[in-house]
Amino acid sequence: MFLAWLLTFTLATGSGPMNAALEATEAPTTLRAAFTVELQSSHARRVYRFDPRKKGRDRWTALAWEGDDEELDTVAAEWASEAAPDGRLFPDDLRASLGPQVVVDDKGAAWKVSFHHRPSSNDGEFDVWAAQRLAATAWLDPVGERFLRIDYTLPHPVSGPEGGTLTRYDQSYFIRTEPRWGMSYVSGFSIDLQARAAFRTIDRRYSANIVNAEFFFASNEAQQEFESAQLIQ
Repeated sequence: MFLAWLLTFTLATGSGPMNAALEATEAPTTLRAAFTVELQSSHARRVYRFDPRKKGRDRWTALAWEGDDEELDTVAAEWASEAAPDGRLFPDDLRASLGPQVVVDDKGAAWKVSFHHRPSSNDGEFDVWAAQRLAATAWLDPVGERFLRIDYTLPHPVSGPEGGTLTRYDQSYFIRTEPRWGMSYVSGFSIDLQARAAFRTIDRRYSANIVNAEFFFASNEAQQEFESAQLIQ
């Protein structure tokens, strides 16, 4: 019991490995990414390529199309319609979501960080609703000072925001580090939910996997400014 107490502690998010890991998620707005993403559900698979350096419809193109799933197509269409689809790769609101303090459980190779998600300016109505009901956990490599994944889990069934009952909700974001500048990026995510309403049970499972990503700055000047700031630190 005493050992378990020693390995669990409260940590300010602005200190130690936690702060370094958060700084790695806070990419400058001038950092962009071209990427290939594989979207999958139980019924379909889609592969898309996005490149912000291209124009018009060439920015977001379909590379593979298997099966039928209207909801998966809606997910892809909404992503493609964003002004900067590569913005989803940068978890730059994580510091705001964690809040000033978190509870850390030292698991040895990684820290298990429990927190109450605080809605940020990037969150929509469902995110705000979910923040009050989901258990949030971040996994952190304290030696490499980088986040590994973020998990959100529904601890027990609750009434849904639009009626019915949400009986299961699991969402995970997987995080990697790009090698050149050491910035963290979302390399994939998964959602698994179940809801019951009007004598129906609705199951939804889909995932996104960034197959490859190329990072670059919007201009040479922006890159030089960032690299100069890194040398000063």
